[in-house]
Amino acid sequence: MTPSSALKLRFAPSPTGYLHLGNTRTALINWLYARAHQAEFILRLDDTDVQRSEQKYTDQLQKDLQWLGLTYDHFLKQSDRFDLYKEAAECLKAQGRLYPCYETPEELSLQRKTQLAAGKPPLYNRASLSLTPSQVEAFAQEGRHPHWRFKMEAGEIHWHDLIRGPVTFQGERLSDPVLIREDGSPVYTFATSVDDLEMGITHILRGEDHVTNTAVQIQIMEALSGHLNAIQFGHLALISGAQGEGLSKREGSLSLMELQAQGIEPMAINSLLAKLGTSDPILAYAHLEGLLDAFSITSFGRATPKLDPEDLWLMNTKILRLFSFEDIRPRLEALGLSEATPAFWAIAQNNIEKLEDVREWGEICYGKTCFPGENPAFLEVAAQSLPPAPWDETTFKAWADQIKTLTGLKGKELFIPLRRALTGQEHGPELKDLILVMGHAQVLMRLQTRRNL
Repeated sequence: MTPSSALKLRFAPSPTGYLHLGNTRTALINWLYARAHQAEFILRLDDTDVQRSEQKYTDQLQKDLQWLGLTYDHFLKQSDRFDLYKEAAECLKAQGRLYPCYETPEELSLQRKTQLAAGKPPLYNRASLSLTPSQVEAFAQEGRHPHWRFKMEAGEIHWHDLIRGPVTFQGERLSDPVLIREDGSPVYTFATSVDDLEMGITHILRGEDHVTNTAVQIQIMEALSGHLNAIQFGHLALISGAQGEGLSKREGSLSLMELQAQGIEPMAINSLLAKLGTSDPILAYAHLEGLLDAFSITSFGRATPKLDPEDLWLMNTKILRLFSFEDIRPRLEALGLSEATPAFWAIAQNNIEKLEDVREWGEICYGKTCFPGENPAFLEVAAQSLPPAPWDETTFKAWADQIKTLTGLKGKELFIPLRRALTGQEHGPELKDLILVMGHAQVLMRLQTRRNL
């Protein structure tokens, strides 16, 4: 197997749960790095765990990436490549680097406990390397099927990590990993090594929980290729929840599917995750192109970044404020707000947490909803003082001054009852802007209807 020279990156999730923010960050950073370097970006499903991999997770994962705007150049599944793994296994067997083992889980557990009790590291003792043919036959008679381990070589395993800097392991201090299960299926470490080599992957960016896997993977790939490792690795610090807890995909913790249903914008997720764990300020970007221009892998540090769901909602409000009326118009129409104007959007976008909230402002500005009445005398004065159309930016001040003159009210005593009458709320956009969107007929209807409730 010989790697190609073109720059290639991959996002390789396992379809055993819905995509959560931890995996999404990995996908996004790989995508940004690939696009920043004109490299290929590949989606590869690591689905060799056939018992837990489900099509519904695969389908949703692809929908999630499309929603985020993370396009990929190629798509493949490990479950379609078992013949390639069998070929690679035979190559390692021929070198004496892949050998059969027959220990049961209970026997291996006892071995680890014994080693730990003696103050030794829990490394596989390689007992299977000295099995006699008669012992192997006896295991077969018992119905035992072998699992296959990769024989680690002693010596230094070294790479310069794009995030962590120089990383070194000693091969003799790493336990021989199982590469093939008793049922003949390849484990993650083996299938990933074969694929990364065969596909010509040049850069692997993934979580720091894979650092030890990388040391093992390097030896596997060097054994298969006959060449020193040329892949550049970068291991990202794992994000945690606000209290330091991990993000679990199987529990659906902050899954993209749920976040989308709640009203989070895709660029809120992209903007936050692209900068989380970096030294850069976390800013709102309306489009991926802006993030791409500002991307640098050297900005990522080793400290554990924390993510509070509230941060997403704060970012969501910022993203909505970036959208022009032309950007958002089709979505407003889909929500039934075909009468919306640029002036309406200018008011609404600064007073909503998610786009769905714009329905409320649509009802305020264009609907027939009435609010509970209070102080009918005040509202009657307000209705009688309402200036005739057409209105402009000076209308509200003139109206408020007239109400003040007739009632003696001023400040909050004047503005809060008026705002409640028009919106049913105590806070919101400037009334001088709001009444221009509502128009004379709508404002008058609210005042007259409210005082009659």
